[in-house]
Amino acid sequence: MSTYTSTRGGGSASLNEALFRGLAPDGGLFVPDPLPSLGSGGLSPPPPGDFVESAAWSAERLLAGQVDGAFVRRITRSALSFPVPLVEVEAGVHVLELHHGPSHAFKDVGARFMANLMSELDDSEAASTPRTVLVATSGDTGGAVASAFHGLERYRVVTLFPREGISNRQRRQMSTLGGNVAAVAVAGTFDDCQRLAKLAFSQPRIRMRHRLTSANSINVGRLLPQTFYYLHAWILLGGAPARFVVPSGNLGSLCAGLIASLAGMPSLGFLAASNANDVFPKYLTTGSFHPHASLTTTSNAMDVGAPSNFERIQWLFRDDPGALQRTVRGMSISDEETAQCIGDVYHRTGYVLDPHAAVAYRAQEQQHGVGDGPTVVLATAHPAKFPDVVEKAIGRAVELPEGLAAIMNVEEHFTHIDPTIDALKAFLDDS
Repeated sequence: MSTYTSTRGGGSASLNEALFRGLAPDGGLFVPDPLPSLGSGGLSPPPPGDFVESAAWSAERLLAGQVDGAFVRRITRSALSFPVPLVEVEAGVHVLELHHGPSHAFKDVGARFMANLMSELDDSEAASTPRTVLVATSGDTGGAVASAFHGLERYRVVTLFPREGISNRQRRQMSTLGGNVAAVAVAGTFDDCQRLAKLAFSQPRIRMRHRLTSANSINVGRLLPQTFYYLHAWILLGGAPARFVVPSGNLGSLCAGLIASLAGMPSLGFLAASNANDVFPKYLTTGSFHPHASLTTTSNAMDVGAPSNFERIQWLFRDDPGALQRTVRGMSISDEETAQCIGDVYHRTGYVLDPHAAVAYRAQEQQHGVGDGPTVVLATAHPAKFPDVVEKAIGRAVELPEGLAAIMNVEEHFTHIDPTIDALKAFLDDS
């Protein structure tokens, strides 16, 4: 049975405590300790099936001893009833489509599982103040969390997004819901949004008055469900180990894949694909970690110069860059290469990549032949979310999925604030 400890060495917490607190008391991130296990001995996959069945199989094992198996199956089936197809785009190269959920981004997996878990485990019905789910987003997290918590009693959602750093369609997924969802445009970058969220959690008055909890991947309740889609791909491949190519920004998805691997999932390693915000690939090459101000790119959900989950990855590998380098390689892809890849793959195969998946696809092309066996590229968002980049690259319009089409003519409501903790505090107090 796992408890949860801080990456900075603080005391342990239960799943419930880690879920609702978000950050550890010492400012670190919660990690399962000991790491969960998928089973002893040779691991055999269940028969291939729908994503919800793979997720239920995974959740029962990864959360064994923490919550009842029947409970886990019930919330998994409630939260994750959308498809996650594995498409072989070219020989040996598969794309795992993680954009068929309500917000059309991979964040739906973690956000919806976490929202269902919180709603079921929350024992604060008598509290007069709702819990505030505070989330910083570089593009897709905000829409996924807003959708997951929209309409849930006892919760309000506050999404912090960079005023100029996300697409129109990404913004609309937060600003058109209303009700218990408040969208906040910060005059700064995603790093400013993330800094404000962490500052709010570090101040007891703000945290306690607004009963703050996090829905970013700093919350272990959102991180752990992301292991499910790696295991789903492994199951669909009949238990064959694969090389996973991961679009990497805040490193939550990569961290989840590493947890799945350390828990017993066979793999051929991981390729962390970054855009110009290449602090992690540089670390893998040099062993030195140097965060920097985030740079704006066409793969905006990866525009992170100070990735939070690096701290977790360090903990998983006990601060041993050599051990990490044996499991993970890194590569940085430019905007020009990203657009070229979208066009090249479309004209060769007819398949349309979004900019984030294109970063990963081009990275695996440049590292072709590393590892014997299938390659799985994670497609993290629907290409229709990025029409300016995608449609120019392929020379035609991309059809909007129903969920995105429905919000294009809905009135928006969002608030502008400066990138200061005083401005955020005033918004939380007044809204």
